[in-house]
Amino acid sequence: MSMNWIGAADIKAVLAALAMLLTVVAFVPYLRSIFLGQTRPHVFSWIIWGINTGVAFLAVLAERGGAGAWPIGFSCVLTLFVAALAYLKRADVTITRVDWLFFSAALIAMPAWWVANDPLWAVVLITGIELLGFGPTFRKCWHQPYSESISFLATLIVRNMLIVAALEHYQFTTLLFPIAMAAACGGLIAIMLWRRPRAASA
Repeated sequence: MSMNWIGAADIKAVLAALAMLLTVVAFVPYLRSIFLGQTRPHVFSWIIWGINTGVAFLAVLAERGGAGAWPIGFSCVLTLFVAALAYLKRADVTITRVDWLFFSAALIAMPAWWVANDPLWAVVLITGIELLGFGPTFRKCWHQPYSESISFLATLIVRNMLIVAALEHYQFTTLLFPIAMAAACGGLIAIMLWRRPRAASA
């Protein structure tokens, strides 16, 4: 009997489901580590990421990203939950002027995607804003290289690659956000791997 009944849409749906499952696998131990005080997320970064991930979900959905958009929407919900936890637990109480600069720039730029009225420019803008959101966490990881989980970030890289594989239409609009997020997570891992031996010997 032929297996051709398994269509491309079914495969994309399975990949999207795997991406969401991997998101849960990544976030459950991350949330646990927050409650235990082992991980200290920066509230500014997570607020920016949560809002922009929601915008990215809508933009990718508008560009017929299909099943590949759903893990992004699912991530938005979990990201906003981490932002709430970071605020309630005051996970990282060190907020500098540079952090305020990143946060303010991101908030000012957010309405620009609506003015653009174009999914392409919306994704370009929110990806830039999202990368600004990494600013406080990059600074934090440079000074506190043990304050984030490398395994969590590595899982997010794999998750974003699954999102790319699950997309039903490949174009710059649908590809930019997940690829940029994977690259940013890789950058955080690189900083922590570089700084941890130096912090231990200090």
